[in-house]
Amino acid sequence: MNSFPEGNAIVYCQGAFATPNGKTAHGLVRRTRRYRVLSVVDSRHATNDAGMVLDGRARDIPIYKELGLAVDEALSRGNAPTHLVIGLAPDGGRLSGEARSDVIRAIELGLNVDCGLHDFLSEDTEIAQLAAQNSVTLRDIRKPPHRKDLHFFSGKIEEVTSLKVAVLGTDSAIGKRTTAWILLDGLREAGYGAELIGTGQTAWMQGASYSIILDSLINDFVAGEIEHAVWSAWKESQPQVIVIEGQGSLMNPAYPGGFEILAAGRPDLVVLQHAPAREEYDGFPGYPVHPLETQIQAIELLSEKPVIAISVNHENLDKGQVADVCREISKKIRLPACDPLLNGAGPLVAALKPYLEKKK
Repeated sequence: MNSFPEGNAIVYCQGAFATPNGKTAHGLVRRTRRYRVLSVVDSRHATNDAGMVLDGRARDIPIYKELGLAVDEALSRGNAPTHLVIGLAPDGGRLSGEARSDVIRAIELGLNVDCGLHDFLSEDTEIAQLAAQNSVTLRDIRKPPHRKDLHFFSGKIEEVTSLKVAVLGTDSAIGKRTTAWILLDGLREAGYGAELIGTGQTAWMQGASYSIILDSLINDFVAGEIEHAVWSAWKESQPQVIVIEGQGSLMNPAYPGGFEILAAGRPDLVVLQHAPAREEYDGFPGYPVHPLETQIQAIELLSEKPVIAISVNHENLDKGQVADVCREISKKIRLPACDPLLNGAGPLVAALKPYLEKKK
């Protein structure tokens, strides 16, 4: 088992904090076991508390306009930073020229760098040589595992007796991972043994005990790796509930990752994350988000399992509107709807309880 935390992290999110492209930084501000998060770098929100910008809740994580200032301030507080963690999650997962320059600066300052993008720092000759000269570690979280370490789908998922709940979404960058963590916390607080299967780089950075990085996998092994992660959580921890973090959505043109979760994770139930005010798929103007009812029908047709609740993302809604929006959704589709980030996981746990009782 890993010994957490691994070190003190500055989260790099220049130009993207509080936008969908900053979702990795958001996850790390809200929770992580892997690092102690010292600060965030984003000049647009400098001098603010990251938690206040994100959720209106102070977390003592200041935002600085540039990396050097973040390092200096950490040292003045007696918290020497050890890591720069790339908190950006842009469409396509590429590292910008500005971000690359700041990575070089971080290495010169003696920081290890963890990056979850598709541009691998360890394969950038200049960066790799500089890291070696400064005795720092580069970790490319999305770098594909060795084939010898990968699993092919075997059917062992059928051995799993835990209730499997997938948190899928009607789009990418819509809050599936955040809801999955909140649901995990709610289940544990209610007295249920529960484990989370992380499926992206951010969950790994947050320290999920059972984690794969779907975007890094060769297609032939995606199903097997999902199956193996779920099976391992069941075999080793024997939880009553396994919560599976979704990826993308069934109908997003670039990120249809929900198919693999349904096919290989074989969930018993689905909680569906939805942003009612979002009209177009994330990053794809002109591609309207399919209606919620259509997305539910697609999930239930493919999986032959029910969507039991809607978890609402309140982006572009006034917080005073959220309760009414949830009531409208519940009335229209006859399923419970709640905003777990604002109001907790209680309604989601309540929706699961009848199925947990059947498992006894």
